[in-house]
Amino acid sequence: LLFIAAAAFTFAMPYDALGQRDYFTLDEIEMIREAQQLDKRTTLLTKIIDRRFTALNNDVGGEPISPKEAEKWGTLPNASRRDLLWDIRRILEKAIADIDNLAERPDSMVVDPDNKKPKKYSDVFPNAVRILAKAAARYQPALRMELDKSTEPAQKGSILAALEMCSDIIAAQAKLPA
Repeated sequence: LLFIAAAAFTFAMPYDALGQRDYFTLDEIEMIREAQQLDKRTTLLTKIIDRRFTALNNDVGGEPISPKEAEKWGTLPNASRRDLLWDIRRILEKAIADIDNLAERPDSMVVDPDNKKPKKYSDVFPNAVRILAKAAARYQPALRMELDKSTEPAQKGSILAALEMCSDIIAAQAKLPA
């Protein structure tokens, strides 16, 4: 009986209370669902990362969200510094995974139904890599600055992982045809 009560209490606890949290806000999740084409999704993911840096009071030079779109984005994430740095790392991983998935299965590319002249894989894939590489180049100085400020090992781990991913992304862009 005690086990059942403990299990019920555990499952009734919010996901956040168990030490896990989603690295996207509900508004961001909805926008990701809508952005099915890889280049649009990559642009969206970089804007989401830019928002995490903004929440850290660190301007990475990203394209600002217009006042017209601000309502769609909702409020900035309210999280600890450690969580925001973890979010940046996880969102970078998501962007890389999306690109890798399309590279492995080019025939799975989503075609934008609203576009009269649909883009081809040969247009979308390199564009997405370039979008992410351009953002990664912007993130590197900010991440190095965050690393210098960090004293907590968990923060340093997230930052170092994100820095390594940024380097890998930039190296991958260099391998693309002109």
